[in-house]
Amino acid sequence: MIMQGKKGIIMGLANRFSIAYGISESLKNNGASLLFTTQTEYFKNKISDIAGELGSSNIVLCDVSQDGEIERAFDEIHQECGDIDFIVHSIAFADKNELTGKYCNTTRANFLNAMNISCYSFTEVCRCAAQKLMAKNGGSILALTYYGSEKVVQNYNVMAIAKSALETSVMYIANDLGDLGIRVNAVSAGPIKTLAASGVGNFSRIMEIDRNRSPLRKNITQRDIGDACTFLLSDMASGITGEIVHVDCGCSTIGVKFDT
Repeated sequence: MIMQGKKGIIMGLANRFSIAYGISESLKNNGASLLFTTQTEYFKNKISDIAGELGSSNIVLCDVSQDGEIERAFDEIHQECGDIDFIVHSIAFADKNELTGKYCNTTRANFLNAMNISCYSFTEVCRCAAQKLMAKNGGSILALTYYGSEKVVQNYNVMAIAKSALETSVMYIANDLGDLGIRVNAVSAGPIKTLAASGVGNFSRIMEIDRNRSPLRKNITQRDIGDACTFLLSDMASGITGEIVHVDCGCSTIGVKFDT
């Protein structure tokens, strides 16, 4: 129960298959109290039952693509819940029609939208959290990223660029907010079947390749990711900030590997 007495925000819960669900489940099982943000009333209705199963009826609307929405949502959260201890940012978006073929064919509109939602929103979340929700007692903020930011993963395209910017943001923001006692990290999760991942071309093939290359000879699970994130959000990781932690069954450590 390493999160006993802690309360925090999960941003990006979509369904029971999402990475955010695995993180939320692990946090709840370790004693945390959760509240959620989602983009629209439609998505709020869609996740209300799931949030209830995770012990929360508190879902706040927050469309991170719109100016002022994060600040407004955090003001609402602060009025209802006071200070919070952690935030999980599990939000990313790109046009699925451009998650195939060549990256250089990405349109300007898709590039800017992907960067805004997948990277800039995290920057604004951290700034508003430092000003409104963690100013007194510090806290921990976590982003989700993927190995495609480091090496070419065919069809990941503009999302890889956004994730690379996100990872650099994690380091800079960790430095910016460290004097407030706020830790900022990211988990680079291996490929896992989610609604978002289904938009990446040949995703099942990517999972197969990772499974065969992995030192653990398996794909990552929701629980693997959730428990690692819970550790990073807990006081047990009090000396860890500015890090990109790979939770991918060791796949990112492999260069050339022959079949045996």
